[in-house]
Amino acid sequence: MNTTTIAEITRKSGWAPLRKHLGAKAFGVNGWTGNAGEQVIAKHAEARTGQEELYVVVSGRATFTVDGEERDAPAGTVVLVPPEAEREAKAAEDGTTIVVVGGNPDKAYRAPSFETNAVVIELFGEGRIEDARELLRAVPEGEYADYETIAYNLACCEARLGNADDAFPQLERALTGRPDLVELAGKDDDLSALRGDPRFDELLAASATRG
Repeated sequence: MNTTTIAEITRKSGWAPLRKHLGAKAFGVNGWTGNAGEQVIAKHAEARTGQEELYVVVSGRATFTVDGEERDAPAGTVVLVPPEAEREAKAAEDGTTIVVVGGNPDKAYRAPSFETNAVVIELFGEGRIEDARELLRAVPEGEYADYETIAYNLACCEARLGNADDAFPQLERALTGRPDLVELAGKDDDLSALRGDPRFDELLAASATRG
């Protein structure tokens, strides 16, 4: 039996990586904590992944907005959201914590790359690009259902470290599997070092045609 508390593993961002910490394999589960007025659950939908998400307000009070409909959610509220619905939640009280459980109704669960990328974004914010690169390089092929975002962030690391020849294969890997990342790549400051290279425009143009 594995146990923890949300407070013990909550990171600076308010994210508690429960699935990864506990080693759950059948479903995703994370905790999010914020204070009054803060975004606890970012606005998003899961149409691409097809994942259902169950939200449990375990402390405090939140305001959920699902497809434009607001719902007051005191502690004890449970909200089930289908994949295609756009959802977000803001804390209405300090110390609001929401546990999120997710999975696909028609296939076995595979963890999302978010679990690594969330840490990478923190490292980017601290300027620890080499540490971010090593974390991304350590991710085994096939660990995540959406490895393309691991490759994308690895390309960003290599670009920021001045390693264009290492960045381009990773960026190609990312955009081949996820043509929807082309727009982001075109304006991402993390890739600015690649923009003077003709390979950059060629890669974006080829990937855009696949999208």
